[in-house]
Amino acid sequence: MPDTNHRSAQMLWQQMQQQAEQQSQAEPMLAGLLQATVLDQASLSDSISELLAEKLQSTHAPKSLLRNISLQALEDDSCIANAIAADLLATVQRDSACHSTLMPLLFYKGLHALAAYRVAHWLWQQQRQQMALFWQNSISVVFGVDIHPAAQIGQGIMFDHATGIVIGETAILDDDISIMQSVTLGGTGKDSGDRHPKLRSGVLVSAGAKIIGNIEIGKGAKVAAGSVVLKDVPDHTTVAGVPAKVVDCAPTQTPSLNMDHGLPSIDD
Repeated sequence: MPDTNHRSAQMLWQQMQQQAEQQSQAEPMLAGLLQATVLDQASLSDSISELLAEKLQSTHAPKSLLRNISLQALEDDSCIANAIAADLLATVQRDSACHSTLMPLLFYKGLHALAAYRVAHWLWQQQRQQMALFWQNSISVVFGVDIHPAAQIGQGIMFDHATGIVIGETAILDDDISIMQSVTLGGTGKDSGDRHPKLRSGVLVSAGAKIIGNIEIGKGAKVAAGSVVLKDVPDHTTVAGVPAKVVDCAPTQTPSLNMDHGLPSIDD
């Protein structure tokens, strides 16, 4: 399996470099960005490390330091690079506005925030909590996404638009989940311990939804826009409202892939 993942990542990277070469010729004003971020890099890991370091650098965190931390994380744990590749492909497949594998790498802050979180999570697991929290703060300031580095997030995740997403310390997100802007996966008050939501695979969370407490959003469930969810949500159901209630079965087994945010018609 590792060899298969490596070959897939290399094929993806070759495709992205070809696209970068074409775009560099078609749009010369972006040639410098494409050269530094893609064409001068040997792999997706190198590219994402360069991009994150460029975006997150500050007076107290020079670019070279941040790039080295990213590369160290990606080299130490191959699962991080695999997850970033899966997140990128998820964005290409689910976002109707995305027309190439290069677009999310260069321009989508949801992917950038997820990739940076994965480095912060690695730091947290290495018992480097203060550096992990430094990364969390930088991600929040630069990308407008606040993810605690202790949160556990699978792969094949899409943050669409991403602005205002908040994910708490004990939250767990399984694979193949799509989350829109202004979504909160929060705790209740000042309780300590396990206090944040658990989202199972295939979940779709629409814009502005708030999911609060140590509750489970079941496999293949859909949370409608603006909902406030305070109780467990069964597998393959749609919930809506304040507080949220079950209004229908989910439109597909994996609404996160379908990206249908609609609700069933309700007679007056």
